[in-house]
Amino acid sequence: MRLAILVLTILPLAGGLLVSESPNARSAIPAQASTGRQPAATQPNTLCGKDERVIFSCPVKRPAKIVSLCASKDLTSERGYLQYRFGLPGKIELEFPQDRNGTQQKFQYMHYFRAQVDETEISFQINGYEYQIFDTYNGEERPRISTQGVSVTAPGKPKADYSDLQAVFPNGQD
Repeated sequence: MRLAILVLTILPLAGGLLVSESPNARSAIPAQASTGRQPAATQPNTLCGKDERVIFSCPVKRPAKIVSLCASKDLTSERGYLQYRFGLPGKIELEFPQDRNGTQQKFQYMHYFRAQVDETEISFQINGYEYQIFDTYNGEERPRISTQGVSVTAPGKPKADYSDLQAVFPNGQD
């Protein structure tokens, strides 16, 4: 069972984006002090500095904060850094990892693509909490579905395993 503590979903609307979140978004985000290192000036609507790449950024309504995934402009598999940030410009509450050295080993990257389906996920763990930054597109659905967001899964929750159920139950597809 997956408990989504913070789920942000960006939905396209005429003239802008709508961001919705789970009602219990405040309840269980683990506290972790920031290093206090703040970018001198941030790019609009992000926690990324003007000298950084914005990989992902999304405003959160309640509490009014921002989630950003920022990278150095020179990010490669061997140099540069990637950081997840949560808070407000000038007041970052959560920064992962705090040390900008070797960040490539602290994140996992997954990408799945086939005709009409594209899924990307960047994940990491802090104190047993699993964070997943996702971007999914499914053109097979009508209407087409495109979602982006962040989900946080609490530690100690059971994981689902449906692998042998297909042999147990009749197939419900026609």
